[in-house]
Amino acid sequence: MKVFLNFTILFLAFFIGSAQQTKKVKSKDLKSIYNIQDSVSVKTRDGATLSLMVVRKKGDENPKPVILQSTIYVRDTGRDIASLKRSVDNGYVGVIAYARGKKFSPDEIFPYENDANDTYDVIDWISKQKWSNGSVGMYGGSYNGFTQWAASKTLHPALKTIVPSVAARPGQGLPVENNIFVNPNYEWSFYVGNNKYLDTIAGNDRKRFRQMQNKWWETGAAYKKLDSIDGVPNKWFQRWISHPSFDSYWQKMTPYKKDFAQIKIPVLAFDGYYNDGQSSGLYYLRELQKYSPQTPAYLIIGPYGHFGTQSGGESVLYEYKVDPVALFDINKITYQWFDYILKNGTKPEILKDKINYEVMGDNKWRSAPSIDKMNNDFLTFYLTDDKSGKFYTLNSKKPVKKSYLSQEVDFADRETTNNDYYPEPLIRKEIDTANGFNFISEPLKESMIINGSFLGTIKASINKLDMDIGVTLYEVMPNGEYFHLSYFIGRASYANDITQRKLLKPNVIESIPFSNTHLVSKRLSKGSRLLIYLNVNKNPFSELNYGTGKTVTEESIKDAKEPLKVKWYNDSFVKIPILRD
Repeated sequence: MKVFLNFTILFLAFFIGSAQQTKKVKSKDLKSIYNIQDSVSVKTRDGATLSLMVVRKKGDENPKPVILQSTIYVRDTGRDIASLKRSVDNGYVGVIAYARGKKFSPDEIFPYENDANDTYDVIDWISKQKWSNGSVGMYGGSYNGFTQWAASKTLHPALKTIVPSVAARPGQGLPVENNIFVNPNYEWSFYVGNNKYLDTIAGNDRKRFRQMQNKWWETGAAYKKLDSIDGVPNKWFQRWISHPSFDSYWQKMTPYKKDFAQIKIPVLAFDGYYNDGQSSGLYYLRELQKYSPQTPAYLIIGPYGHFGTQSGGESVLYEYKVDPVALFDINKITYQWFDYILKNGTKPEILKDKINYEVMGDNKWRSAPSIDKMNNDFLTFYLTDDKSGKFYTLNSKKPVKKSYLSQEVDFADRETTNNDYYPEPLIRKEIDTANGFNFISEPLKESMIINGSFLGTIKASINKLDMDIGVTLYEVMPNGEYFHLSYFIGRASYANDITQRKLLKPNVIESIPFSNTHLVSKRLSKGSRLLIYLNVNKNPFSELNYGTGKTVTEESIKDAKEPLKVKWYNDSFVKIPILRD
C-alpha cells in the first residue's frame, strides 16, 4: 500500500511545478534596484484578461530579450519575484504570465484549455513593449513546461527558444496514461481551480482524497462517481473523463503531428528517468525529431524524479544513492543556453550532442545524436511458459510450439490488487509474485548498458472485450536484489491508436504492441539477469476496466460478473535497447 500511496502523492507533484529554491529579497532592496510591475493586465484576442508580473532593472531603458514563464501556479509574491529577479540579474527582462482565471484575471479557470492561444497573445504583447527587443525565451517545469510546448503549437515570431523541464502533455501523461485515467489530477484540479491563487487546504488534504479513493474501490461504484463520493462537484474531472480517447479536445492543447513541422526554434529540455510523466516530455522531442529533424533540440536526462529534475538532481532517489556526477546546476545551464541563443553566447559545455544522459552505475555522462541512436543493439526475449525456479523463462529464441499461461482476475474481489509497478524503492529485496507472471533471463555474459525505452508485443486472448495491462522491467542483480528499470501501463483497446478505441474480440488471439515506456540508462553487471513482470491492472489508483466494452468510467462492480480470463501466449516478446561497449 505504501507504494501506491506514494504513487498518488508523487503524481500530484507532477503538476505542482518547479521546486527550485529561491531566496526572498528584502522589499526595500527590490524597490531600489528593480522596476516591479505586479498587476499588469493583458487582453486576449477572444476577450479574456490575463494577469502578469514584469520585473526590469531600474533605470535601464534599453530594450532587452525577455524571459517568460507561463504558469497556473500563483505563489507568494516573494517567490515569484525572486525567479523574475534571476532573469533580470542575468541581463534580461523577467515576465510571469498567469493562466486564464488566475490572480487578477476575472475569467473561469480551465487548466490546459486556453494556454496555447493565451501564451501566444502574451508573447505578442511583450514583443510590442518598448523594453523588449523582440526576442522571447521561455523556461519552467511541469505545467510551465507544457505551456512552452502549447505556445509552440502556433509559433509567434518573437519566440526564439524554449527550455521545458519535465513537460506535461494533457491527455497522455496526466490525467491519463496510455488511455487509463489515473487519480492524482482529481485533487490537483481543486488545488489550482478553487481560487485565484492555490487552494493549499484542498491540495494537502491527503486524508480526504484517500478516503474517497478507498470508498470508490470498496463500493465498486463507477469511476465517474468519484465526486459524488467526495461530496464536492468536480467540473474539471468530469470534463476530462468525457474524453477517453486522445481526441480533438486534447489535440488542440499542444502540437500534434504536423504541427511539429513548423517548430524551427532551438529547444533545450530536461527530464528524469524516474519522472512520473517522462513519456510526456519525451513525446514532444520524439515528434519534433520525426516531423522537423533539422530543428536543434537538446535533452539533458538522468536519474531524477519530477522535482529532482527541476532542481538539478537529488543525491538520493527512492532510497537509491545517485552517482555524484549526475548532479548539475540547472539554473546556470538554463541561462547559459539563453545567452547562447539570445545573445550569441557560448553553448553550454554539457551539451556534447543532442541527447546527453548520465549512465547509472558508471558515474559518467554520455551523449548521442538522437534518442533512437542511444543504443546499438537490442536484447529480444520471449515470454515462455517454461519454469525457471519460482519464475518463468525469458528466452532469446522464439518457442517452436505455441502455448500459453492462464490468469484469472475477479473484478468483484476487493481484497486483492494487481500490478505493483511503481518504482519505490528502486532497489528491493523481493517483488510481487501474488498474481501476474514473472519471466527471468539467463545471467548476462557481459556487462552492458540498458539505453533507451524498452518495447514489445503481448499476444493474448481474453473472454471479454478489453483489459488494462502492466509490464515492468527489473534488473536482478548478482546479489539477488531487484533494481526497477522501467514500466508501462496501458489499455489494450488503444494499443494501436490512442485516438480511437478498437475493442478486442473474445477468445481470439490479439497482438497488443507497447512502446511508451520510461527511458532509462543503467550499467548492467555481468551475471545480472533481466526480469519482466506481466499483469492485469486492477487497483484503487486508476479507473478499473471491467472489459464490457462500455465507456470504462461508466462501468461498476455490477459489470464484474464473470472473471476476466487471460491466456498469455509464449510468442509474446520484449525488446530491450542496449549499448554494448
